[in-house]
Amino acid sequence: MIGQLDPIVLPHVEWSLLSPELILIGGALALLVAGTFRRDRAMAASACVFTVAVAVAALVASWGLWGDVGGGAGGARLAVADAVVVDGFAIFFTVVICVSVALGALLAHGYLRQEKLEAPSFYVLMMLSASGGILMAKANDLILIFLGLEILSIALYVLAGYHQRREQSREAAIKYFVLGSFSSAFFLYGVALTYGSTGSTNLGFIAEFLSTQTVTGGVLLGGFALLLVGLGFKVAAVPFHMWTPDVYQGSPTPVTGFMAAAAKAAGFAALLRIFFSAFGTEQLDWKPIVWVLAVLSMVVGSTLAVVQTDVKRMLAYSSISHAGYILIGLQAANDRGIAGSLFYLLAYAFLIAGSFAVVAIVSRRGDLRTGLDAYRGLSRDRPALAFAFTVFLLAQAGVPFTSGFLAKFYVISAAVEARSYAIAVIAMLASVVAAFFYLRLIVVMYMAENQTMAGVGPETSTGDIESAGEGGVATAVMTRVHVPVAAAVAIGICLAFTIGAGLLPQPVIDFARHATILRL
Repeated sequence: MIGQLDPIVLPHVEWSLLSPELILIGGALALLVAGTFRRDRAMAASACVFTVAVAVAALVASWGLWGDVGGGAGGARLAVADAVVVDGFAIFFTVVICVSVALGALLAHGYLRQEKLEAPSFYVLMMLSASGGILMAKANDLILIFLGLEILSIALYVLAGYHQRREQSREAAIKYFVLGSFSSAFFLYGVALTYGSTGSTNLGFIAEFLSTQTVTGGVLLGGFALLLVGLGFKVAAVPFHMWTPDVYQGSPTPVTGFMAAAAKAAGFAALLRIFFSAFGTEQLDWKPIVWVLAVLSMVVGSTLAVVQTDVKRMLAYSSISHAGYILIGLQAANDRGIAGSLFYLLAYAFLIAGSFAVVAIVSRRGDLRTGLDAYRGLSRDRPALAFAFTVFLLAQAGVPFTSGFLAKFYVISAAVEARSYAIAVIAMLASVVAAFFYLRLIVVMYMAENQTMAGVGPETSTGDIESAGEGGVATAVMTRVHVPVAAAVAIGICLAFTIGAGLLPQPVIDFARHATILRL
C-alpha cells in the first residue's frame, strides 16, 4: 500500500501588493485582444494613449503602496511566501520603469507611423517587458529574479528586431538574444552555486545565514561572481558590454531609449538588492570586483565614445560609462551610495529617453541619419529641439544646475565618504573625457552649416532627394525636421525634469533616501 502523501500547501498571494505588475500585464493582454480586431491609424493612436494611461495607472498604484510601507521609512511587506518584498526600494524602481514605459510609448507613436509598423504589438511587448523589470525590483528570491529577468529580456529581444525590413534591426536582435542567453545561463549557474553554499535562494534567509555562519571555500565566491556576470550584462558594465554598441545602433530608436532606461534600471535593482542586502556581510569579497568593473566601465565607455561618429553608438558607449558611475554607489556599500545610485538611475531615465527622442526625430525614416553630419545646423532648423538636446548632453556631462551634475556629485561624494578616494578621482577624470564628445555634438548643432551637397550621400533618405537642373542631376537637400506631437511631449517632460531636478533637487533626493532601506 502506497503511503499517504502530504497535501500540497499553496502560498497565499497578496494580489494588492502586486498591483503595478498586474495592471501592466492586464493592459498588455487587453491591448493584444483589441489589436486583433482593428489595425488602422486610429487604433495606433489609441494604443499609444492606452499604454500611457496604463503606465500612469501602475504609477498611481505604486504610490498607493508607498503609503502602505510608511513612505519607505523602514517599512516592508512580504508576499507570496516571502518571495516578494514591497518596500521603498521596490517602489522607487517601479516608478522609474513606469515612467520609462510612458516616455517610450510617446516616442514610439510617431516612429511606428513613420515606419509603417504595427503599433499594438509593440506596446504589448513594452508593457510585458516592464512587468518583468518590476518583478526583478520586488523579488526577494533569486529564482524570482531570474523569472523577472527572462520576462524582461525575451520581450526586449523581439523589440530589438521589431523593424523586420531593416537588416540592422534583425542583426541586433540576434546578437542580443545569443549573448543574453549566455548571460542568463551564467546567472542561473550563480543561483545554483549560491543555493549549494547557503541552502536557500531566499535573499532574507541568505543574509541571515551569512550573518551567523562562516562559509569557507570558493563556492559562494563563485556564486556571486556568476550572479555579477549575469546582471553585469544587463547593465552594460565592462567587460560584459560588447553587445551594447551594435544592439543600440541596430534596434529601432524608441526601443533603444526604452532599453537604456528600463532594462538598466531593472538590472541595477536586482544587483543592488542582491549584493547590498543578501551579501552585505561579504563586502570584503565582492567590493574589489565591483571597484574594477566601475573603473573599467567609466574609462572604456568614455574613451571609446570619443572616437564614435555615429550618435547612437556614442550614446551606447556613454551608457556604459554611466553604468560605471552607478556602480560607484554599490562599491561604496553605504546608504549614501545606494541613494546616490537611485538618484542617478531616475535622472538617467529622463536623460536617455529625451536624448533618444531627439535622435529618433533627426534620424528620420529608416534610422538612416544617425551620423554627426545629420545634426549640422539643427539649431537653425529646429532651435527648440537643439536646445533640448543640448541640455540633455550637458546633463550627461555633469554640468551644474542639471540633474546629471547632482547624480554624479552624490555617487562620487559617497565614494569619498567610504574613503574610496582613488575611484572618486578616476570618476572625475572620466567625466572630463566624456565632456569632449558631448561638447563636440553641441558644436556641430550650433556652429556647423546646414548640409547641402551634390549627389546622394550615405545618410540621405529617399525623402530628402529632389530633382534639379535640366540634366536631371539629383541634389540632396536637408529638409526641415518634422517633430511629432507625442515625441515633443516626451521631450518636454524629460527637459522639465532634467532642469527642475537640477534646480530643486530636494524632493527627488528625499525620495531616493527613503528608498534605500533594503530588507535583510
